[in-house]
Amino acid sequence: MAHYFLSVNSVEGEVPEPMTDEEMQQSWKEIQVLHEEMKSSGAWVFTGALYEADTATVVRMAGGEVLTTDGPFAESKEHLGGFYVIEAKDLDAALAWASKTAAAVRRPIEAVPRLRGLTACATPPLSSTRPRSAGSSARSPADRWLR
Repeated sequence: MAHYFLSVNSVEGEVPEPMTDEEMQQSWKEIQVLHEEMKSSGAWVFTGALYEADTATVVRMAGGEVLTTDGPFAESKEHLGGFYVIEAKDLDAALAWASKTAAAVRRPIEAVPRLRGLTACATPPLSSTRPRSAGSSARSPADRWLR
């Protein structure tokens, strides 16, 4: 199975219709149902929500010096507001999850496959330092991300 990155995009200046408390509760329930469905199916690897893009700090190297500037890196009206990393058998399956995610979070979703083979690390992943019993096939989320 392949990993896909589902980005939850927010559009600067686009203000959604205000929600009542009841609508907000319903929205959170829909997101929880999505998360539980992803987990129970084995698709869920990791998810995260992000602060607004103007809270970012850009770090870059220039002439051997580290430079930091206030973000965001790209001047754009669309910004990454959150993400999911999922496991899916193919792009069609990933797009099915992206559709469910778009309905639950009420934001545009972009599905991008993760490149395979670019997992070189300067140090071994934490999961490889944990003792395992002989023949154990248990994988941590880090193992799944790095394979």
